[in-house]
Amino acid sequence: MQKTLSLYDDSAPLAEAFTIPAPWYVDTRIAELEKQTVFGETWQMIGRTDQVEKPGQFVTAEVAGEPIVAVTGNDGKLRAFFNVCRHHAAAVATEQCGQAQLLHCPYHGWNYGLDGSLKGMPEFDGVKNFNRDQNGLVPVKVDTWEKFVFVSLDPQAAPLEDFLARLVKRTAPLGLSKLHYFDRRVYDIHCNWKVFVDNYLDGGYHVPHLHKGLNSVLDYKQYTIENEDRYCLQSSPMVASDEDAATASTRKGDRAWYFWQYPNLMINCYEGYMDTNLVLPLDVDHCRVIFDFYFADVSETRRKYNQESVAVGARVQDEDLGICEAVQRGLKSRAYRAGRLSVRREAGEHLFHRLLAADLKNGLGRSAAAAD
Repeated sequence: MQKTLSLYDDSAPLAEAFTIPAPWYVDTRIAELEKQTVFGETWQMIGRTDQVEKPGQFVTAEVAGEPIVAVTGNDGKLRAFFNVCRHHAAAVATEQCGQAQLLHCPYHGWNYGLDGSLKGMPEFDGVKNFNRDQNGLVPVKVDTWEKFVFVSLDPQAAPLEDFLARLVKRTAPLGLSKLHYFDRRVYDIHCNWKVFVDNYLDGGYHVPHLHKGLNSVLDYKQYTIENEDRYCLQSSPMVASDEDAATASTRKGDRAWYFWQYPNLMINCYEGYMDTNLVLPLDVDHCRVIFDFYFADVSETRRKYNQESVAVGARVQDEDLGICEAVQRGLKSRAYRAGRLSVRREAGEHLFHRLLAADLKNGLGRSAAAAD
């Protein structure tokens, strides 16, 4: 593993840098290390705040291979737990989201309060040395920002606001909290999760070649890339165009804003519109990308327009899907080891690769120290 990680020089400036090497995209050991140190130690978005507004409302997710449930208690406080019964490890919340008075394990009927405390265990009389107070659901850190619910599996994780850092201030003028959830699309893609992130972060490099409709409404020459902390902002002035009517009618405003937050969250904004892309690794060769669409107006009178806007987003994703899968195949070729980066366009990728390298190297170092 040390040899594989050493193939990438994370100290090289952009003008001299290579991409992370092909083995990082295809090696199962790298995927396992990412699960532990990237997804297991960062704040991960698992749902929307509107899903947990009321007491008893919950949302479930999987983070770094761990089942998680976040639920609002009767006291109005949002909490999160490993979605694992303390008896025989079945899930205590079996739906993606919903509302309940108790978290009920369907296996043997154990019940947990919305605060995670163990409330009841059928036919458990006579069991000795059992402390109910010590057998509640195991908590994880949870917090919210804008429309989103985040958790971290790391008990020592810095607060969410520190993790997001200057992204919070940078997005504030866009009024994300005023937008309303409308629809979701889910894509399972035959590529490593990092391939999808790379594609997103190439500074619009592929847009004129792959996304003709989107390119028609962007001023590509004025496309900018800004890196700060753990986020990259790609942005472009919008232009009037009749080249693609569907794109022109649904992608409006003075400017397009494309935010990426390390490691796997994208937020795309136009006037009156936002979509989020959450990239989840399934295995070394597959990822799942969850697209959630938000609009300023989700009334029935705007339904058709909003559906057309979602369709434009789906078309762009379909265009990306094929190229990402082609890249994954190419990464396994003996002809490819690593590539160079465009100074003009690919500063976002450079930031991503350096942040990833730091996490992987630190994680491997801790594992080695623990083994000693």
